Amino acid sequence: MTEPRTTINGSAQAEISRRLVQIMKEHTGRGPARARTTVSDDLVVCVMRAGFTTAEQTLVSAGHADTVHEVREGIQESAKASMVAVVEAVTGRAVAACMSANHVDPDLAVEIFVLEQRSAA
Repeated sequence: MTEPRTTINGSAQAEISRRLVQIMKEHTGRGPARARTTVSDDLVVCVMRAGFTTAEQTLVSAGHADTVHEVREGIQESAKASMVAVVEAVTGRAVAACMSANHVDPDLAVEIFVLEQRSAA
């Protein structure tokens, strides 16, 4: 059995990016410089670039990338409910799982959302 595809147009993907950047800005005081969201079937992926604060950049330069990773994980966890709500509102589907990942050089954050399977109609 093949699961129905989720079709999201470019403006909806841009809306997810815009709203996730806003959430990160609310939580860190500075949002990423760029973001791009891709939606394919049951997967939503938002790649955010150049989002580290000055303090985080200073820690990375001083060799404390592990501290930055730990803080970012806490921020992303505190923002998870808001981010899930955005994805659900824009896609019209429930989110089954939300995962976050960070990378120091280059400065990247990725939010991954796995959508619930739809019942066959």
